Amino acid sequence: MTNMLFVQTGFGVDQHGDRQKDGGTKAAVRAVRDAIEFNSIPGMMEAVPGGRKEMLIHVKLGVPPKEDGGNMPIPVDLSEIAKVFPYGRLMPIDVVVGGLLFPTGRVVKELGDVDDVAICVAACISIGYDIADKKKPS
Repeated sequence: MTNMLFVQTGFGVDQHGDRQKDGGTKAAVRAVRDAIEFNSIPGMMEAVPGGRKEMLIHVKLGVPPKEDGGNMPIPVDLSEIAKVFPYGRLMPIDVVVGGLLFPTGRVVKELGDVDDVAICVAACISIGYDIADKKKPS
C-alpha cells in the first residue's frame, strides 16, 4: 500500500464458551468491527483511484499466545475476518502474538465455560491504495 488514507484501532473480547475452539476468532471479529463500525469517511471512494474495487484493506491482529507457552498466537479463522469487509481488496492478514488473556472472575457453565479466562484481541485496520509508479518506503 503506497498511499495510506485511514488507520483505526479496536479491540474485542471473548469471555464465554469454548474459547480454545473459536475464542480467538470471536474476539478478533469483534476487534475488527470495533475498529471500523463507528467511522464514516464519505470522501474515501473519491480519494481512491478506481473507487471501492481498488481500495486496499490491511488488517493486523494482536492475538494472545496459545496456552502451551510458545510464541504462536491462539488460532483465528481468517475467513471470518474477511467477511467483515463488504468491499475493497483485503491484503494478507497479519496475526502476531499480542492481545491479552485475563481472568473474568466467573465461570458460567450454562455458557460453556471451563475456566474464567477471557481472550482480548487488538486490531489495526489501514485503508489506502497503490500507485504503480510510486515506490514504497523502505
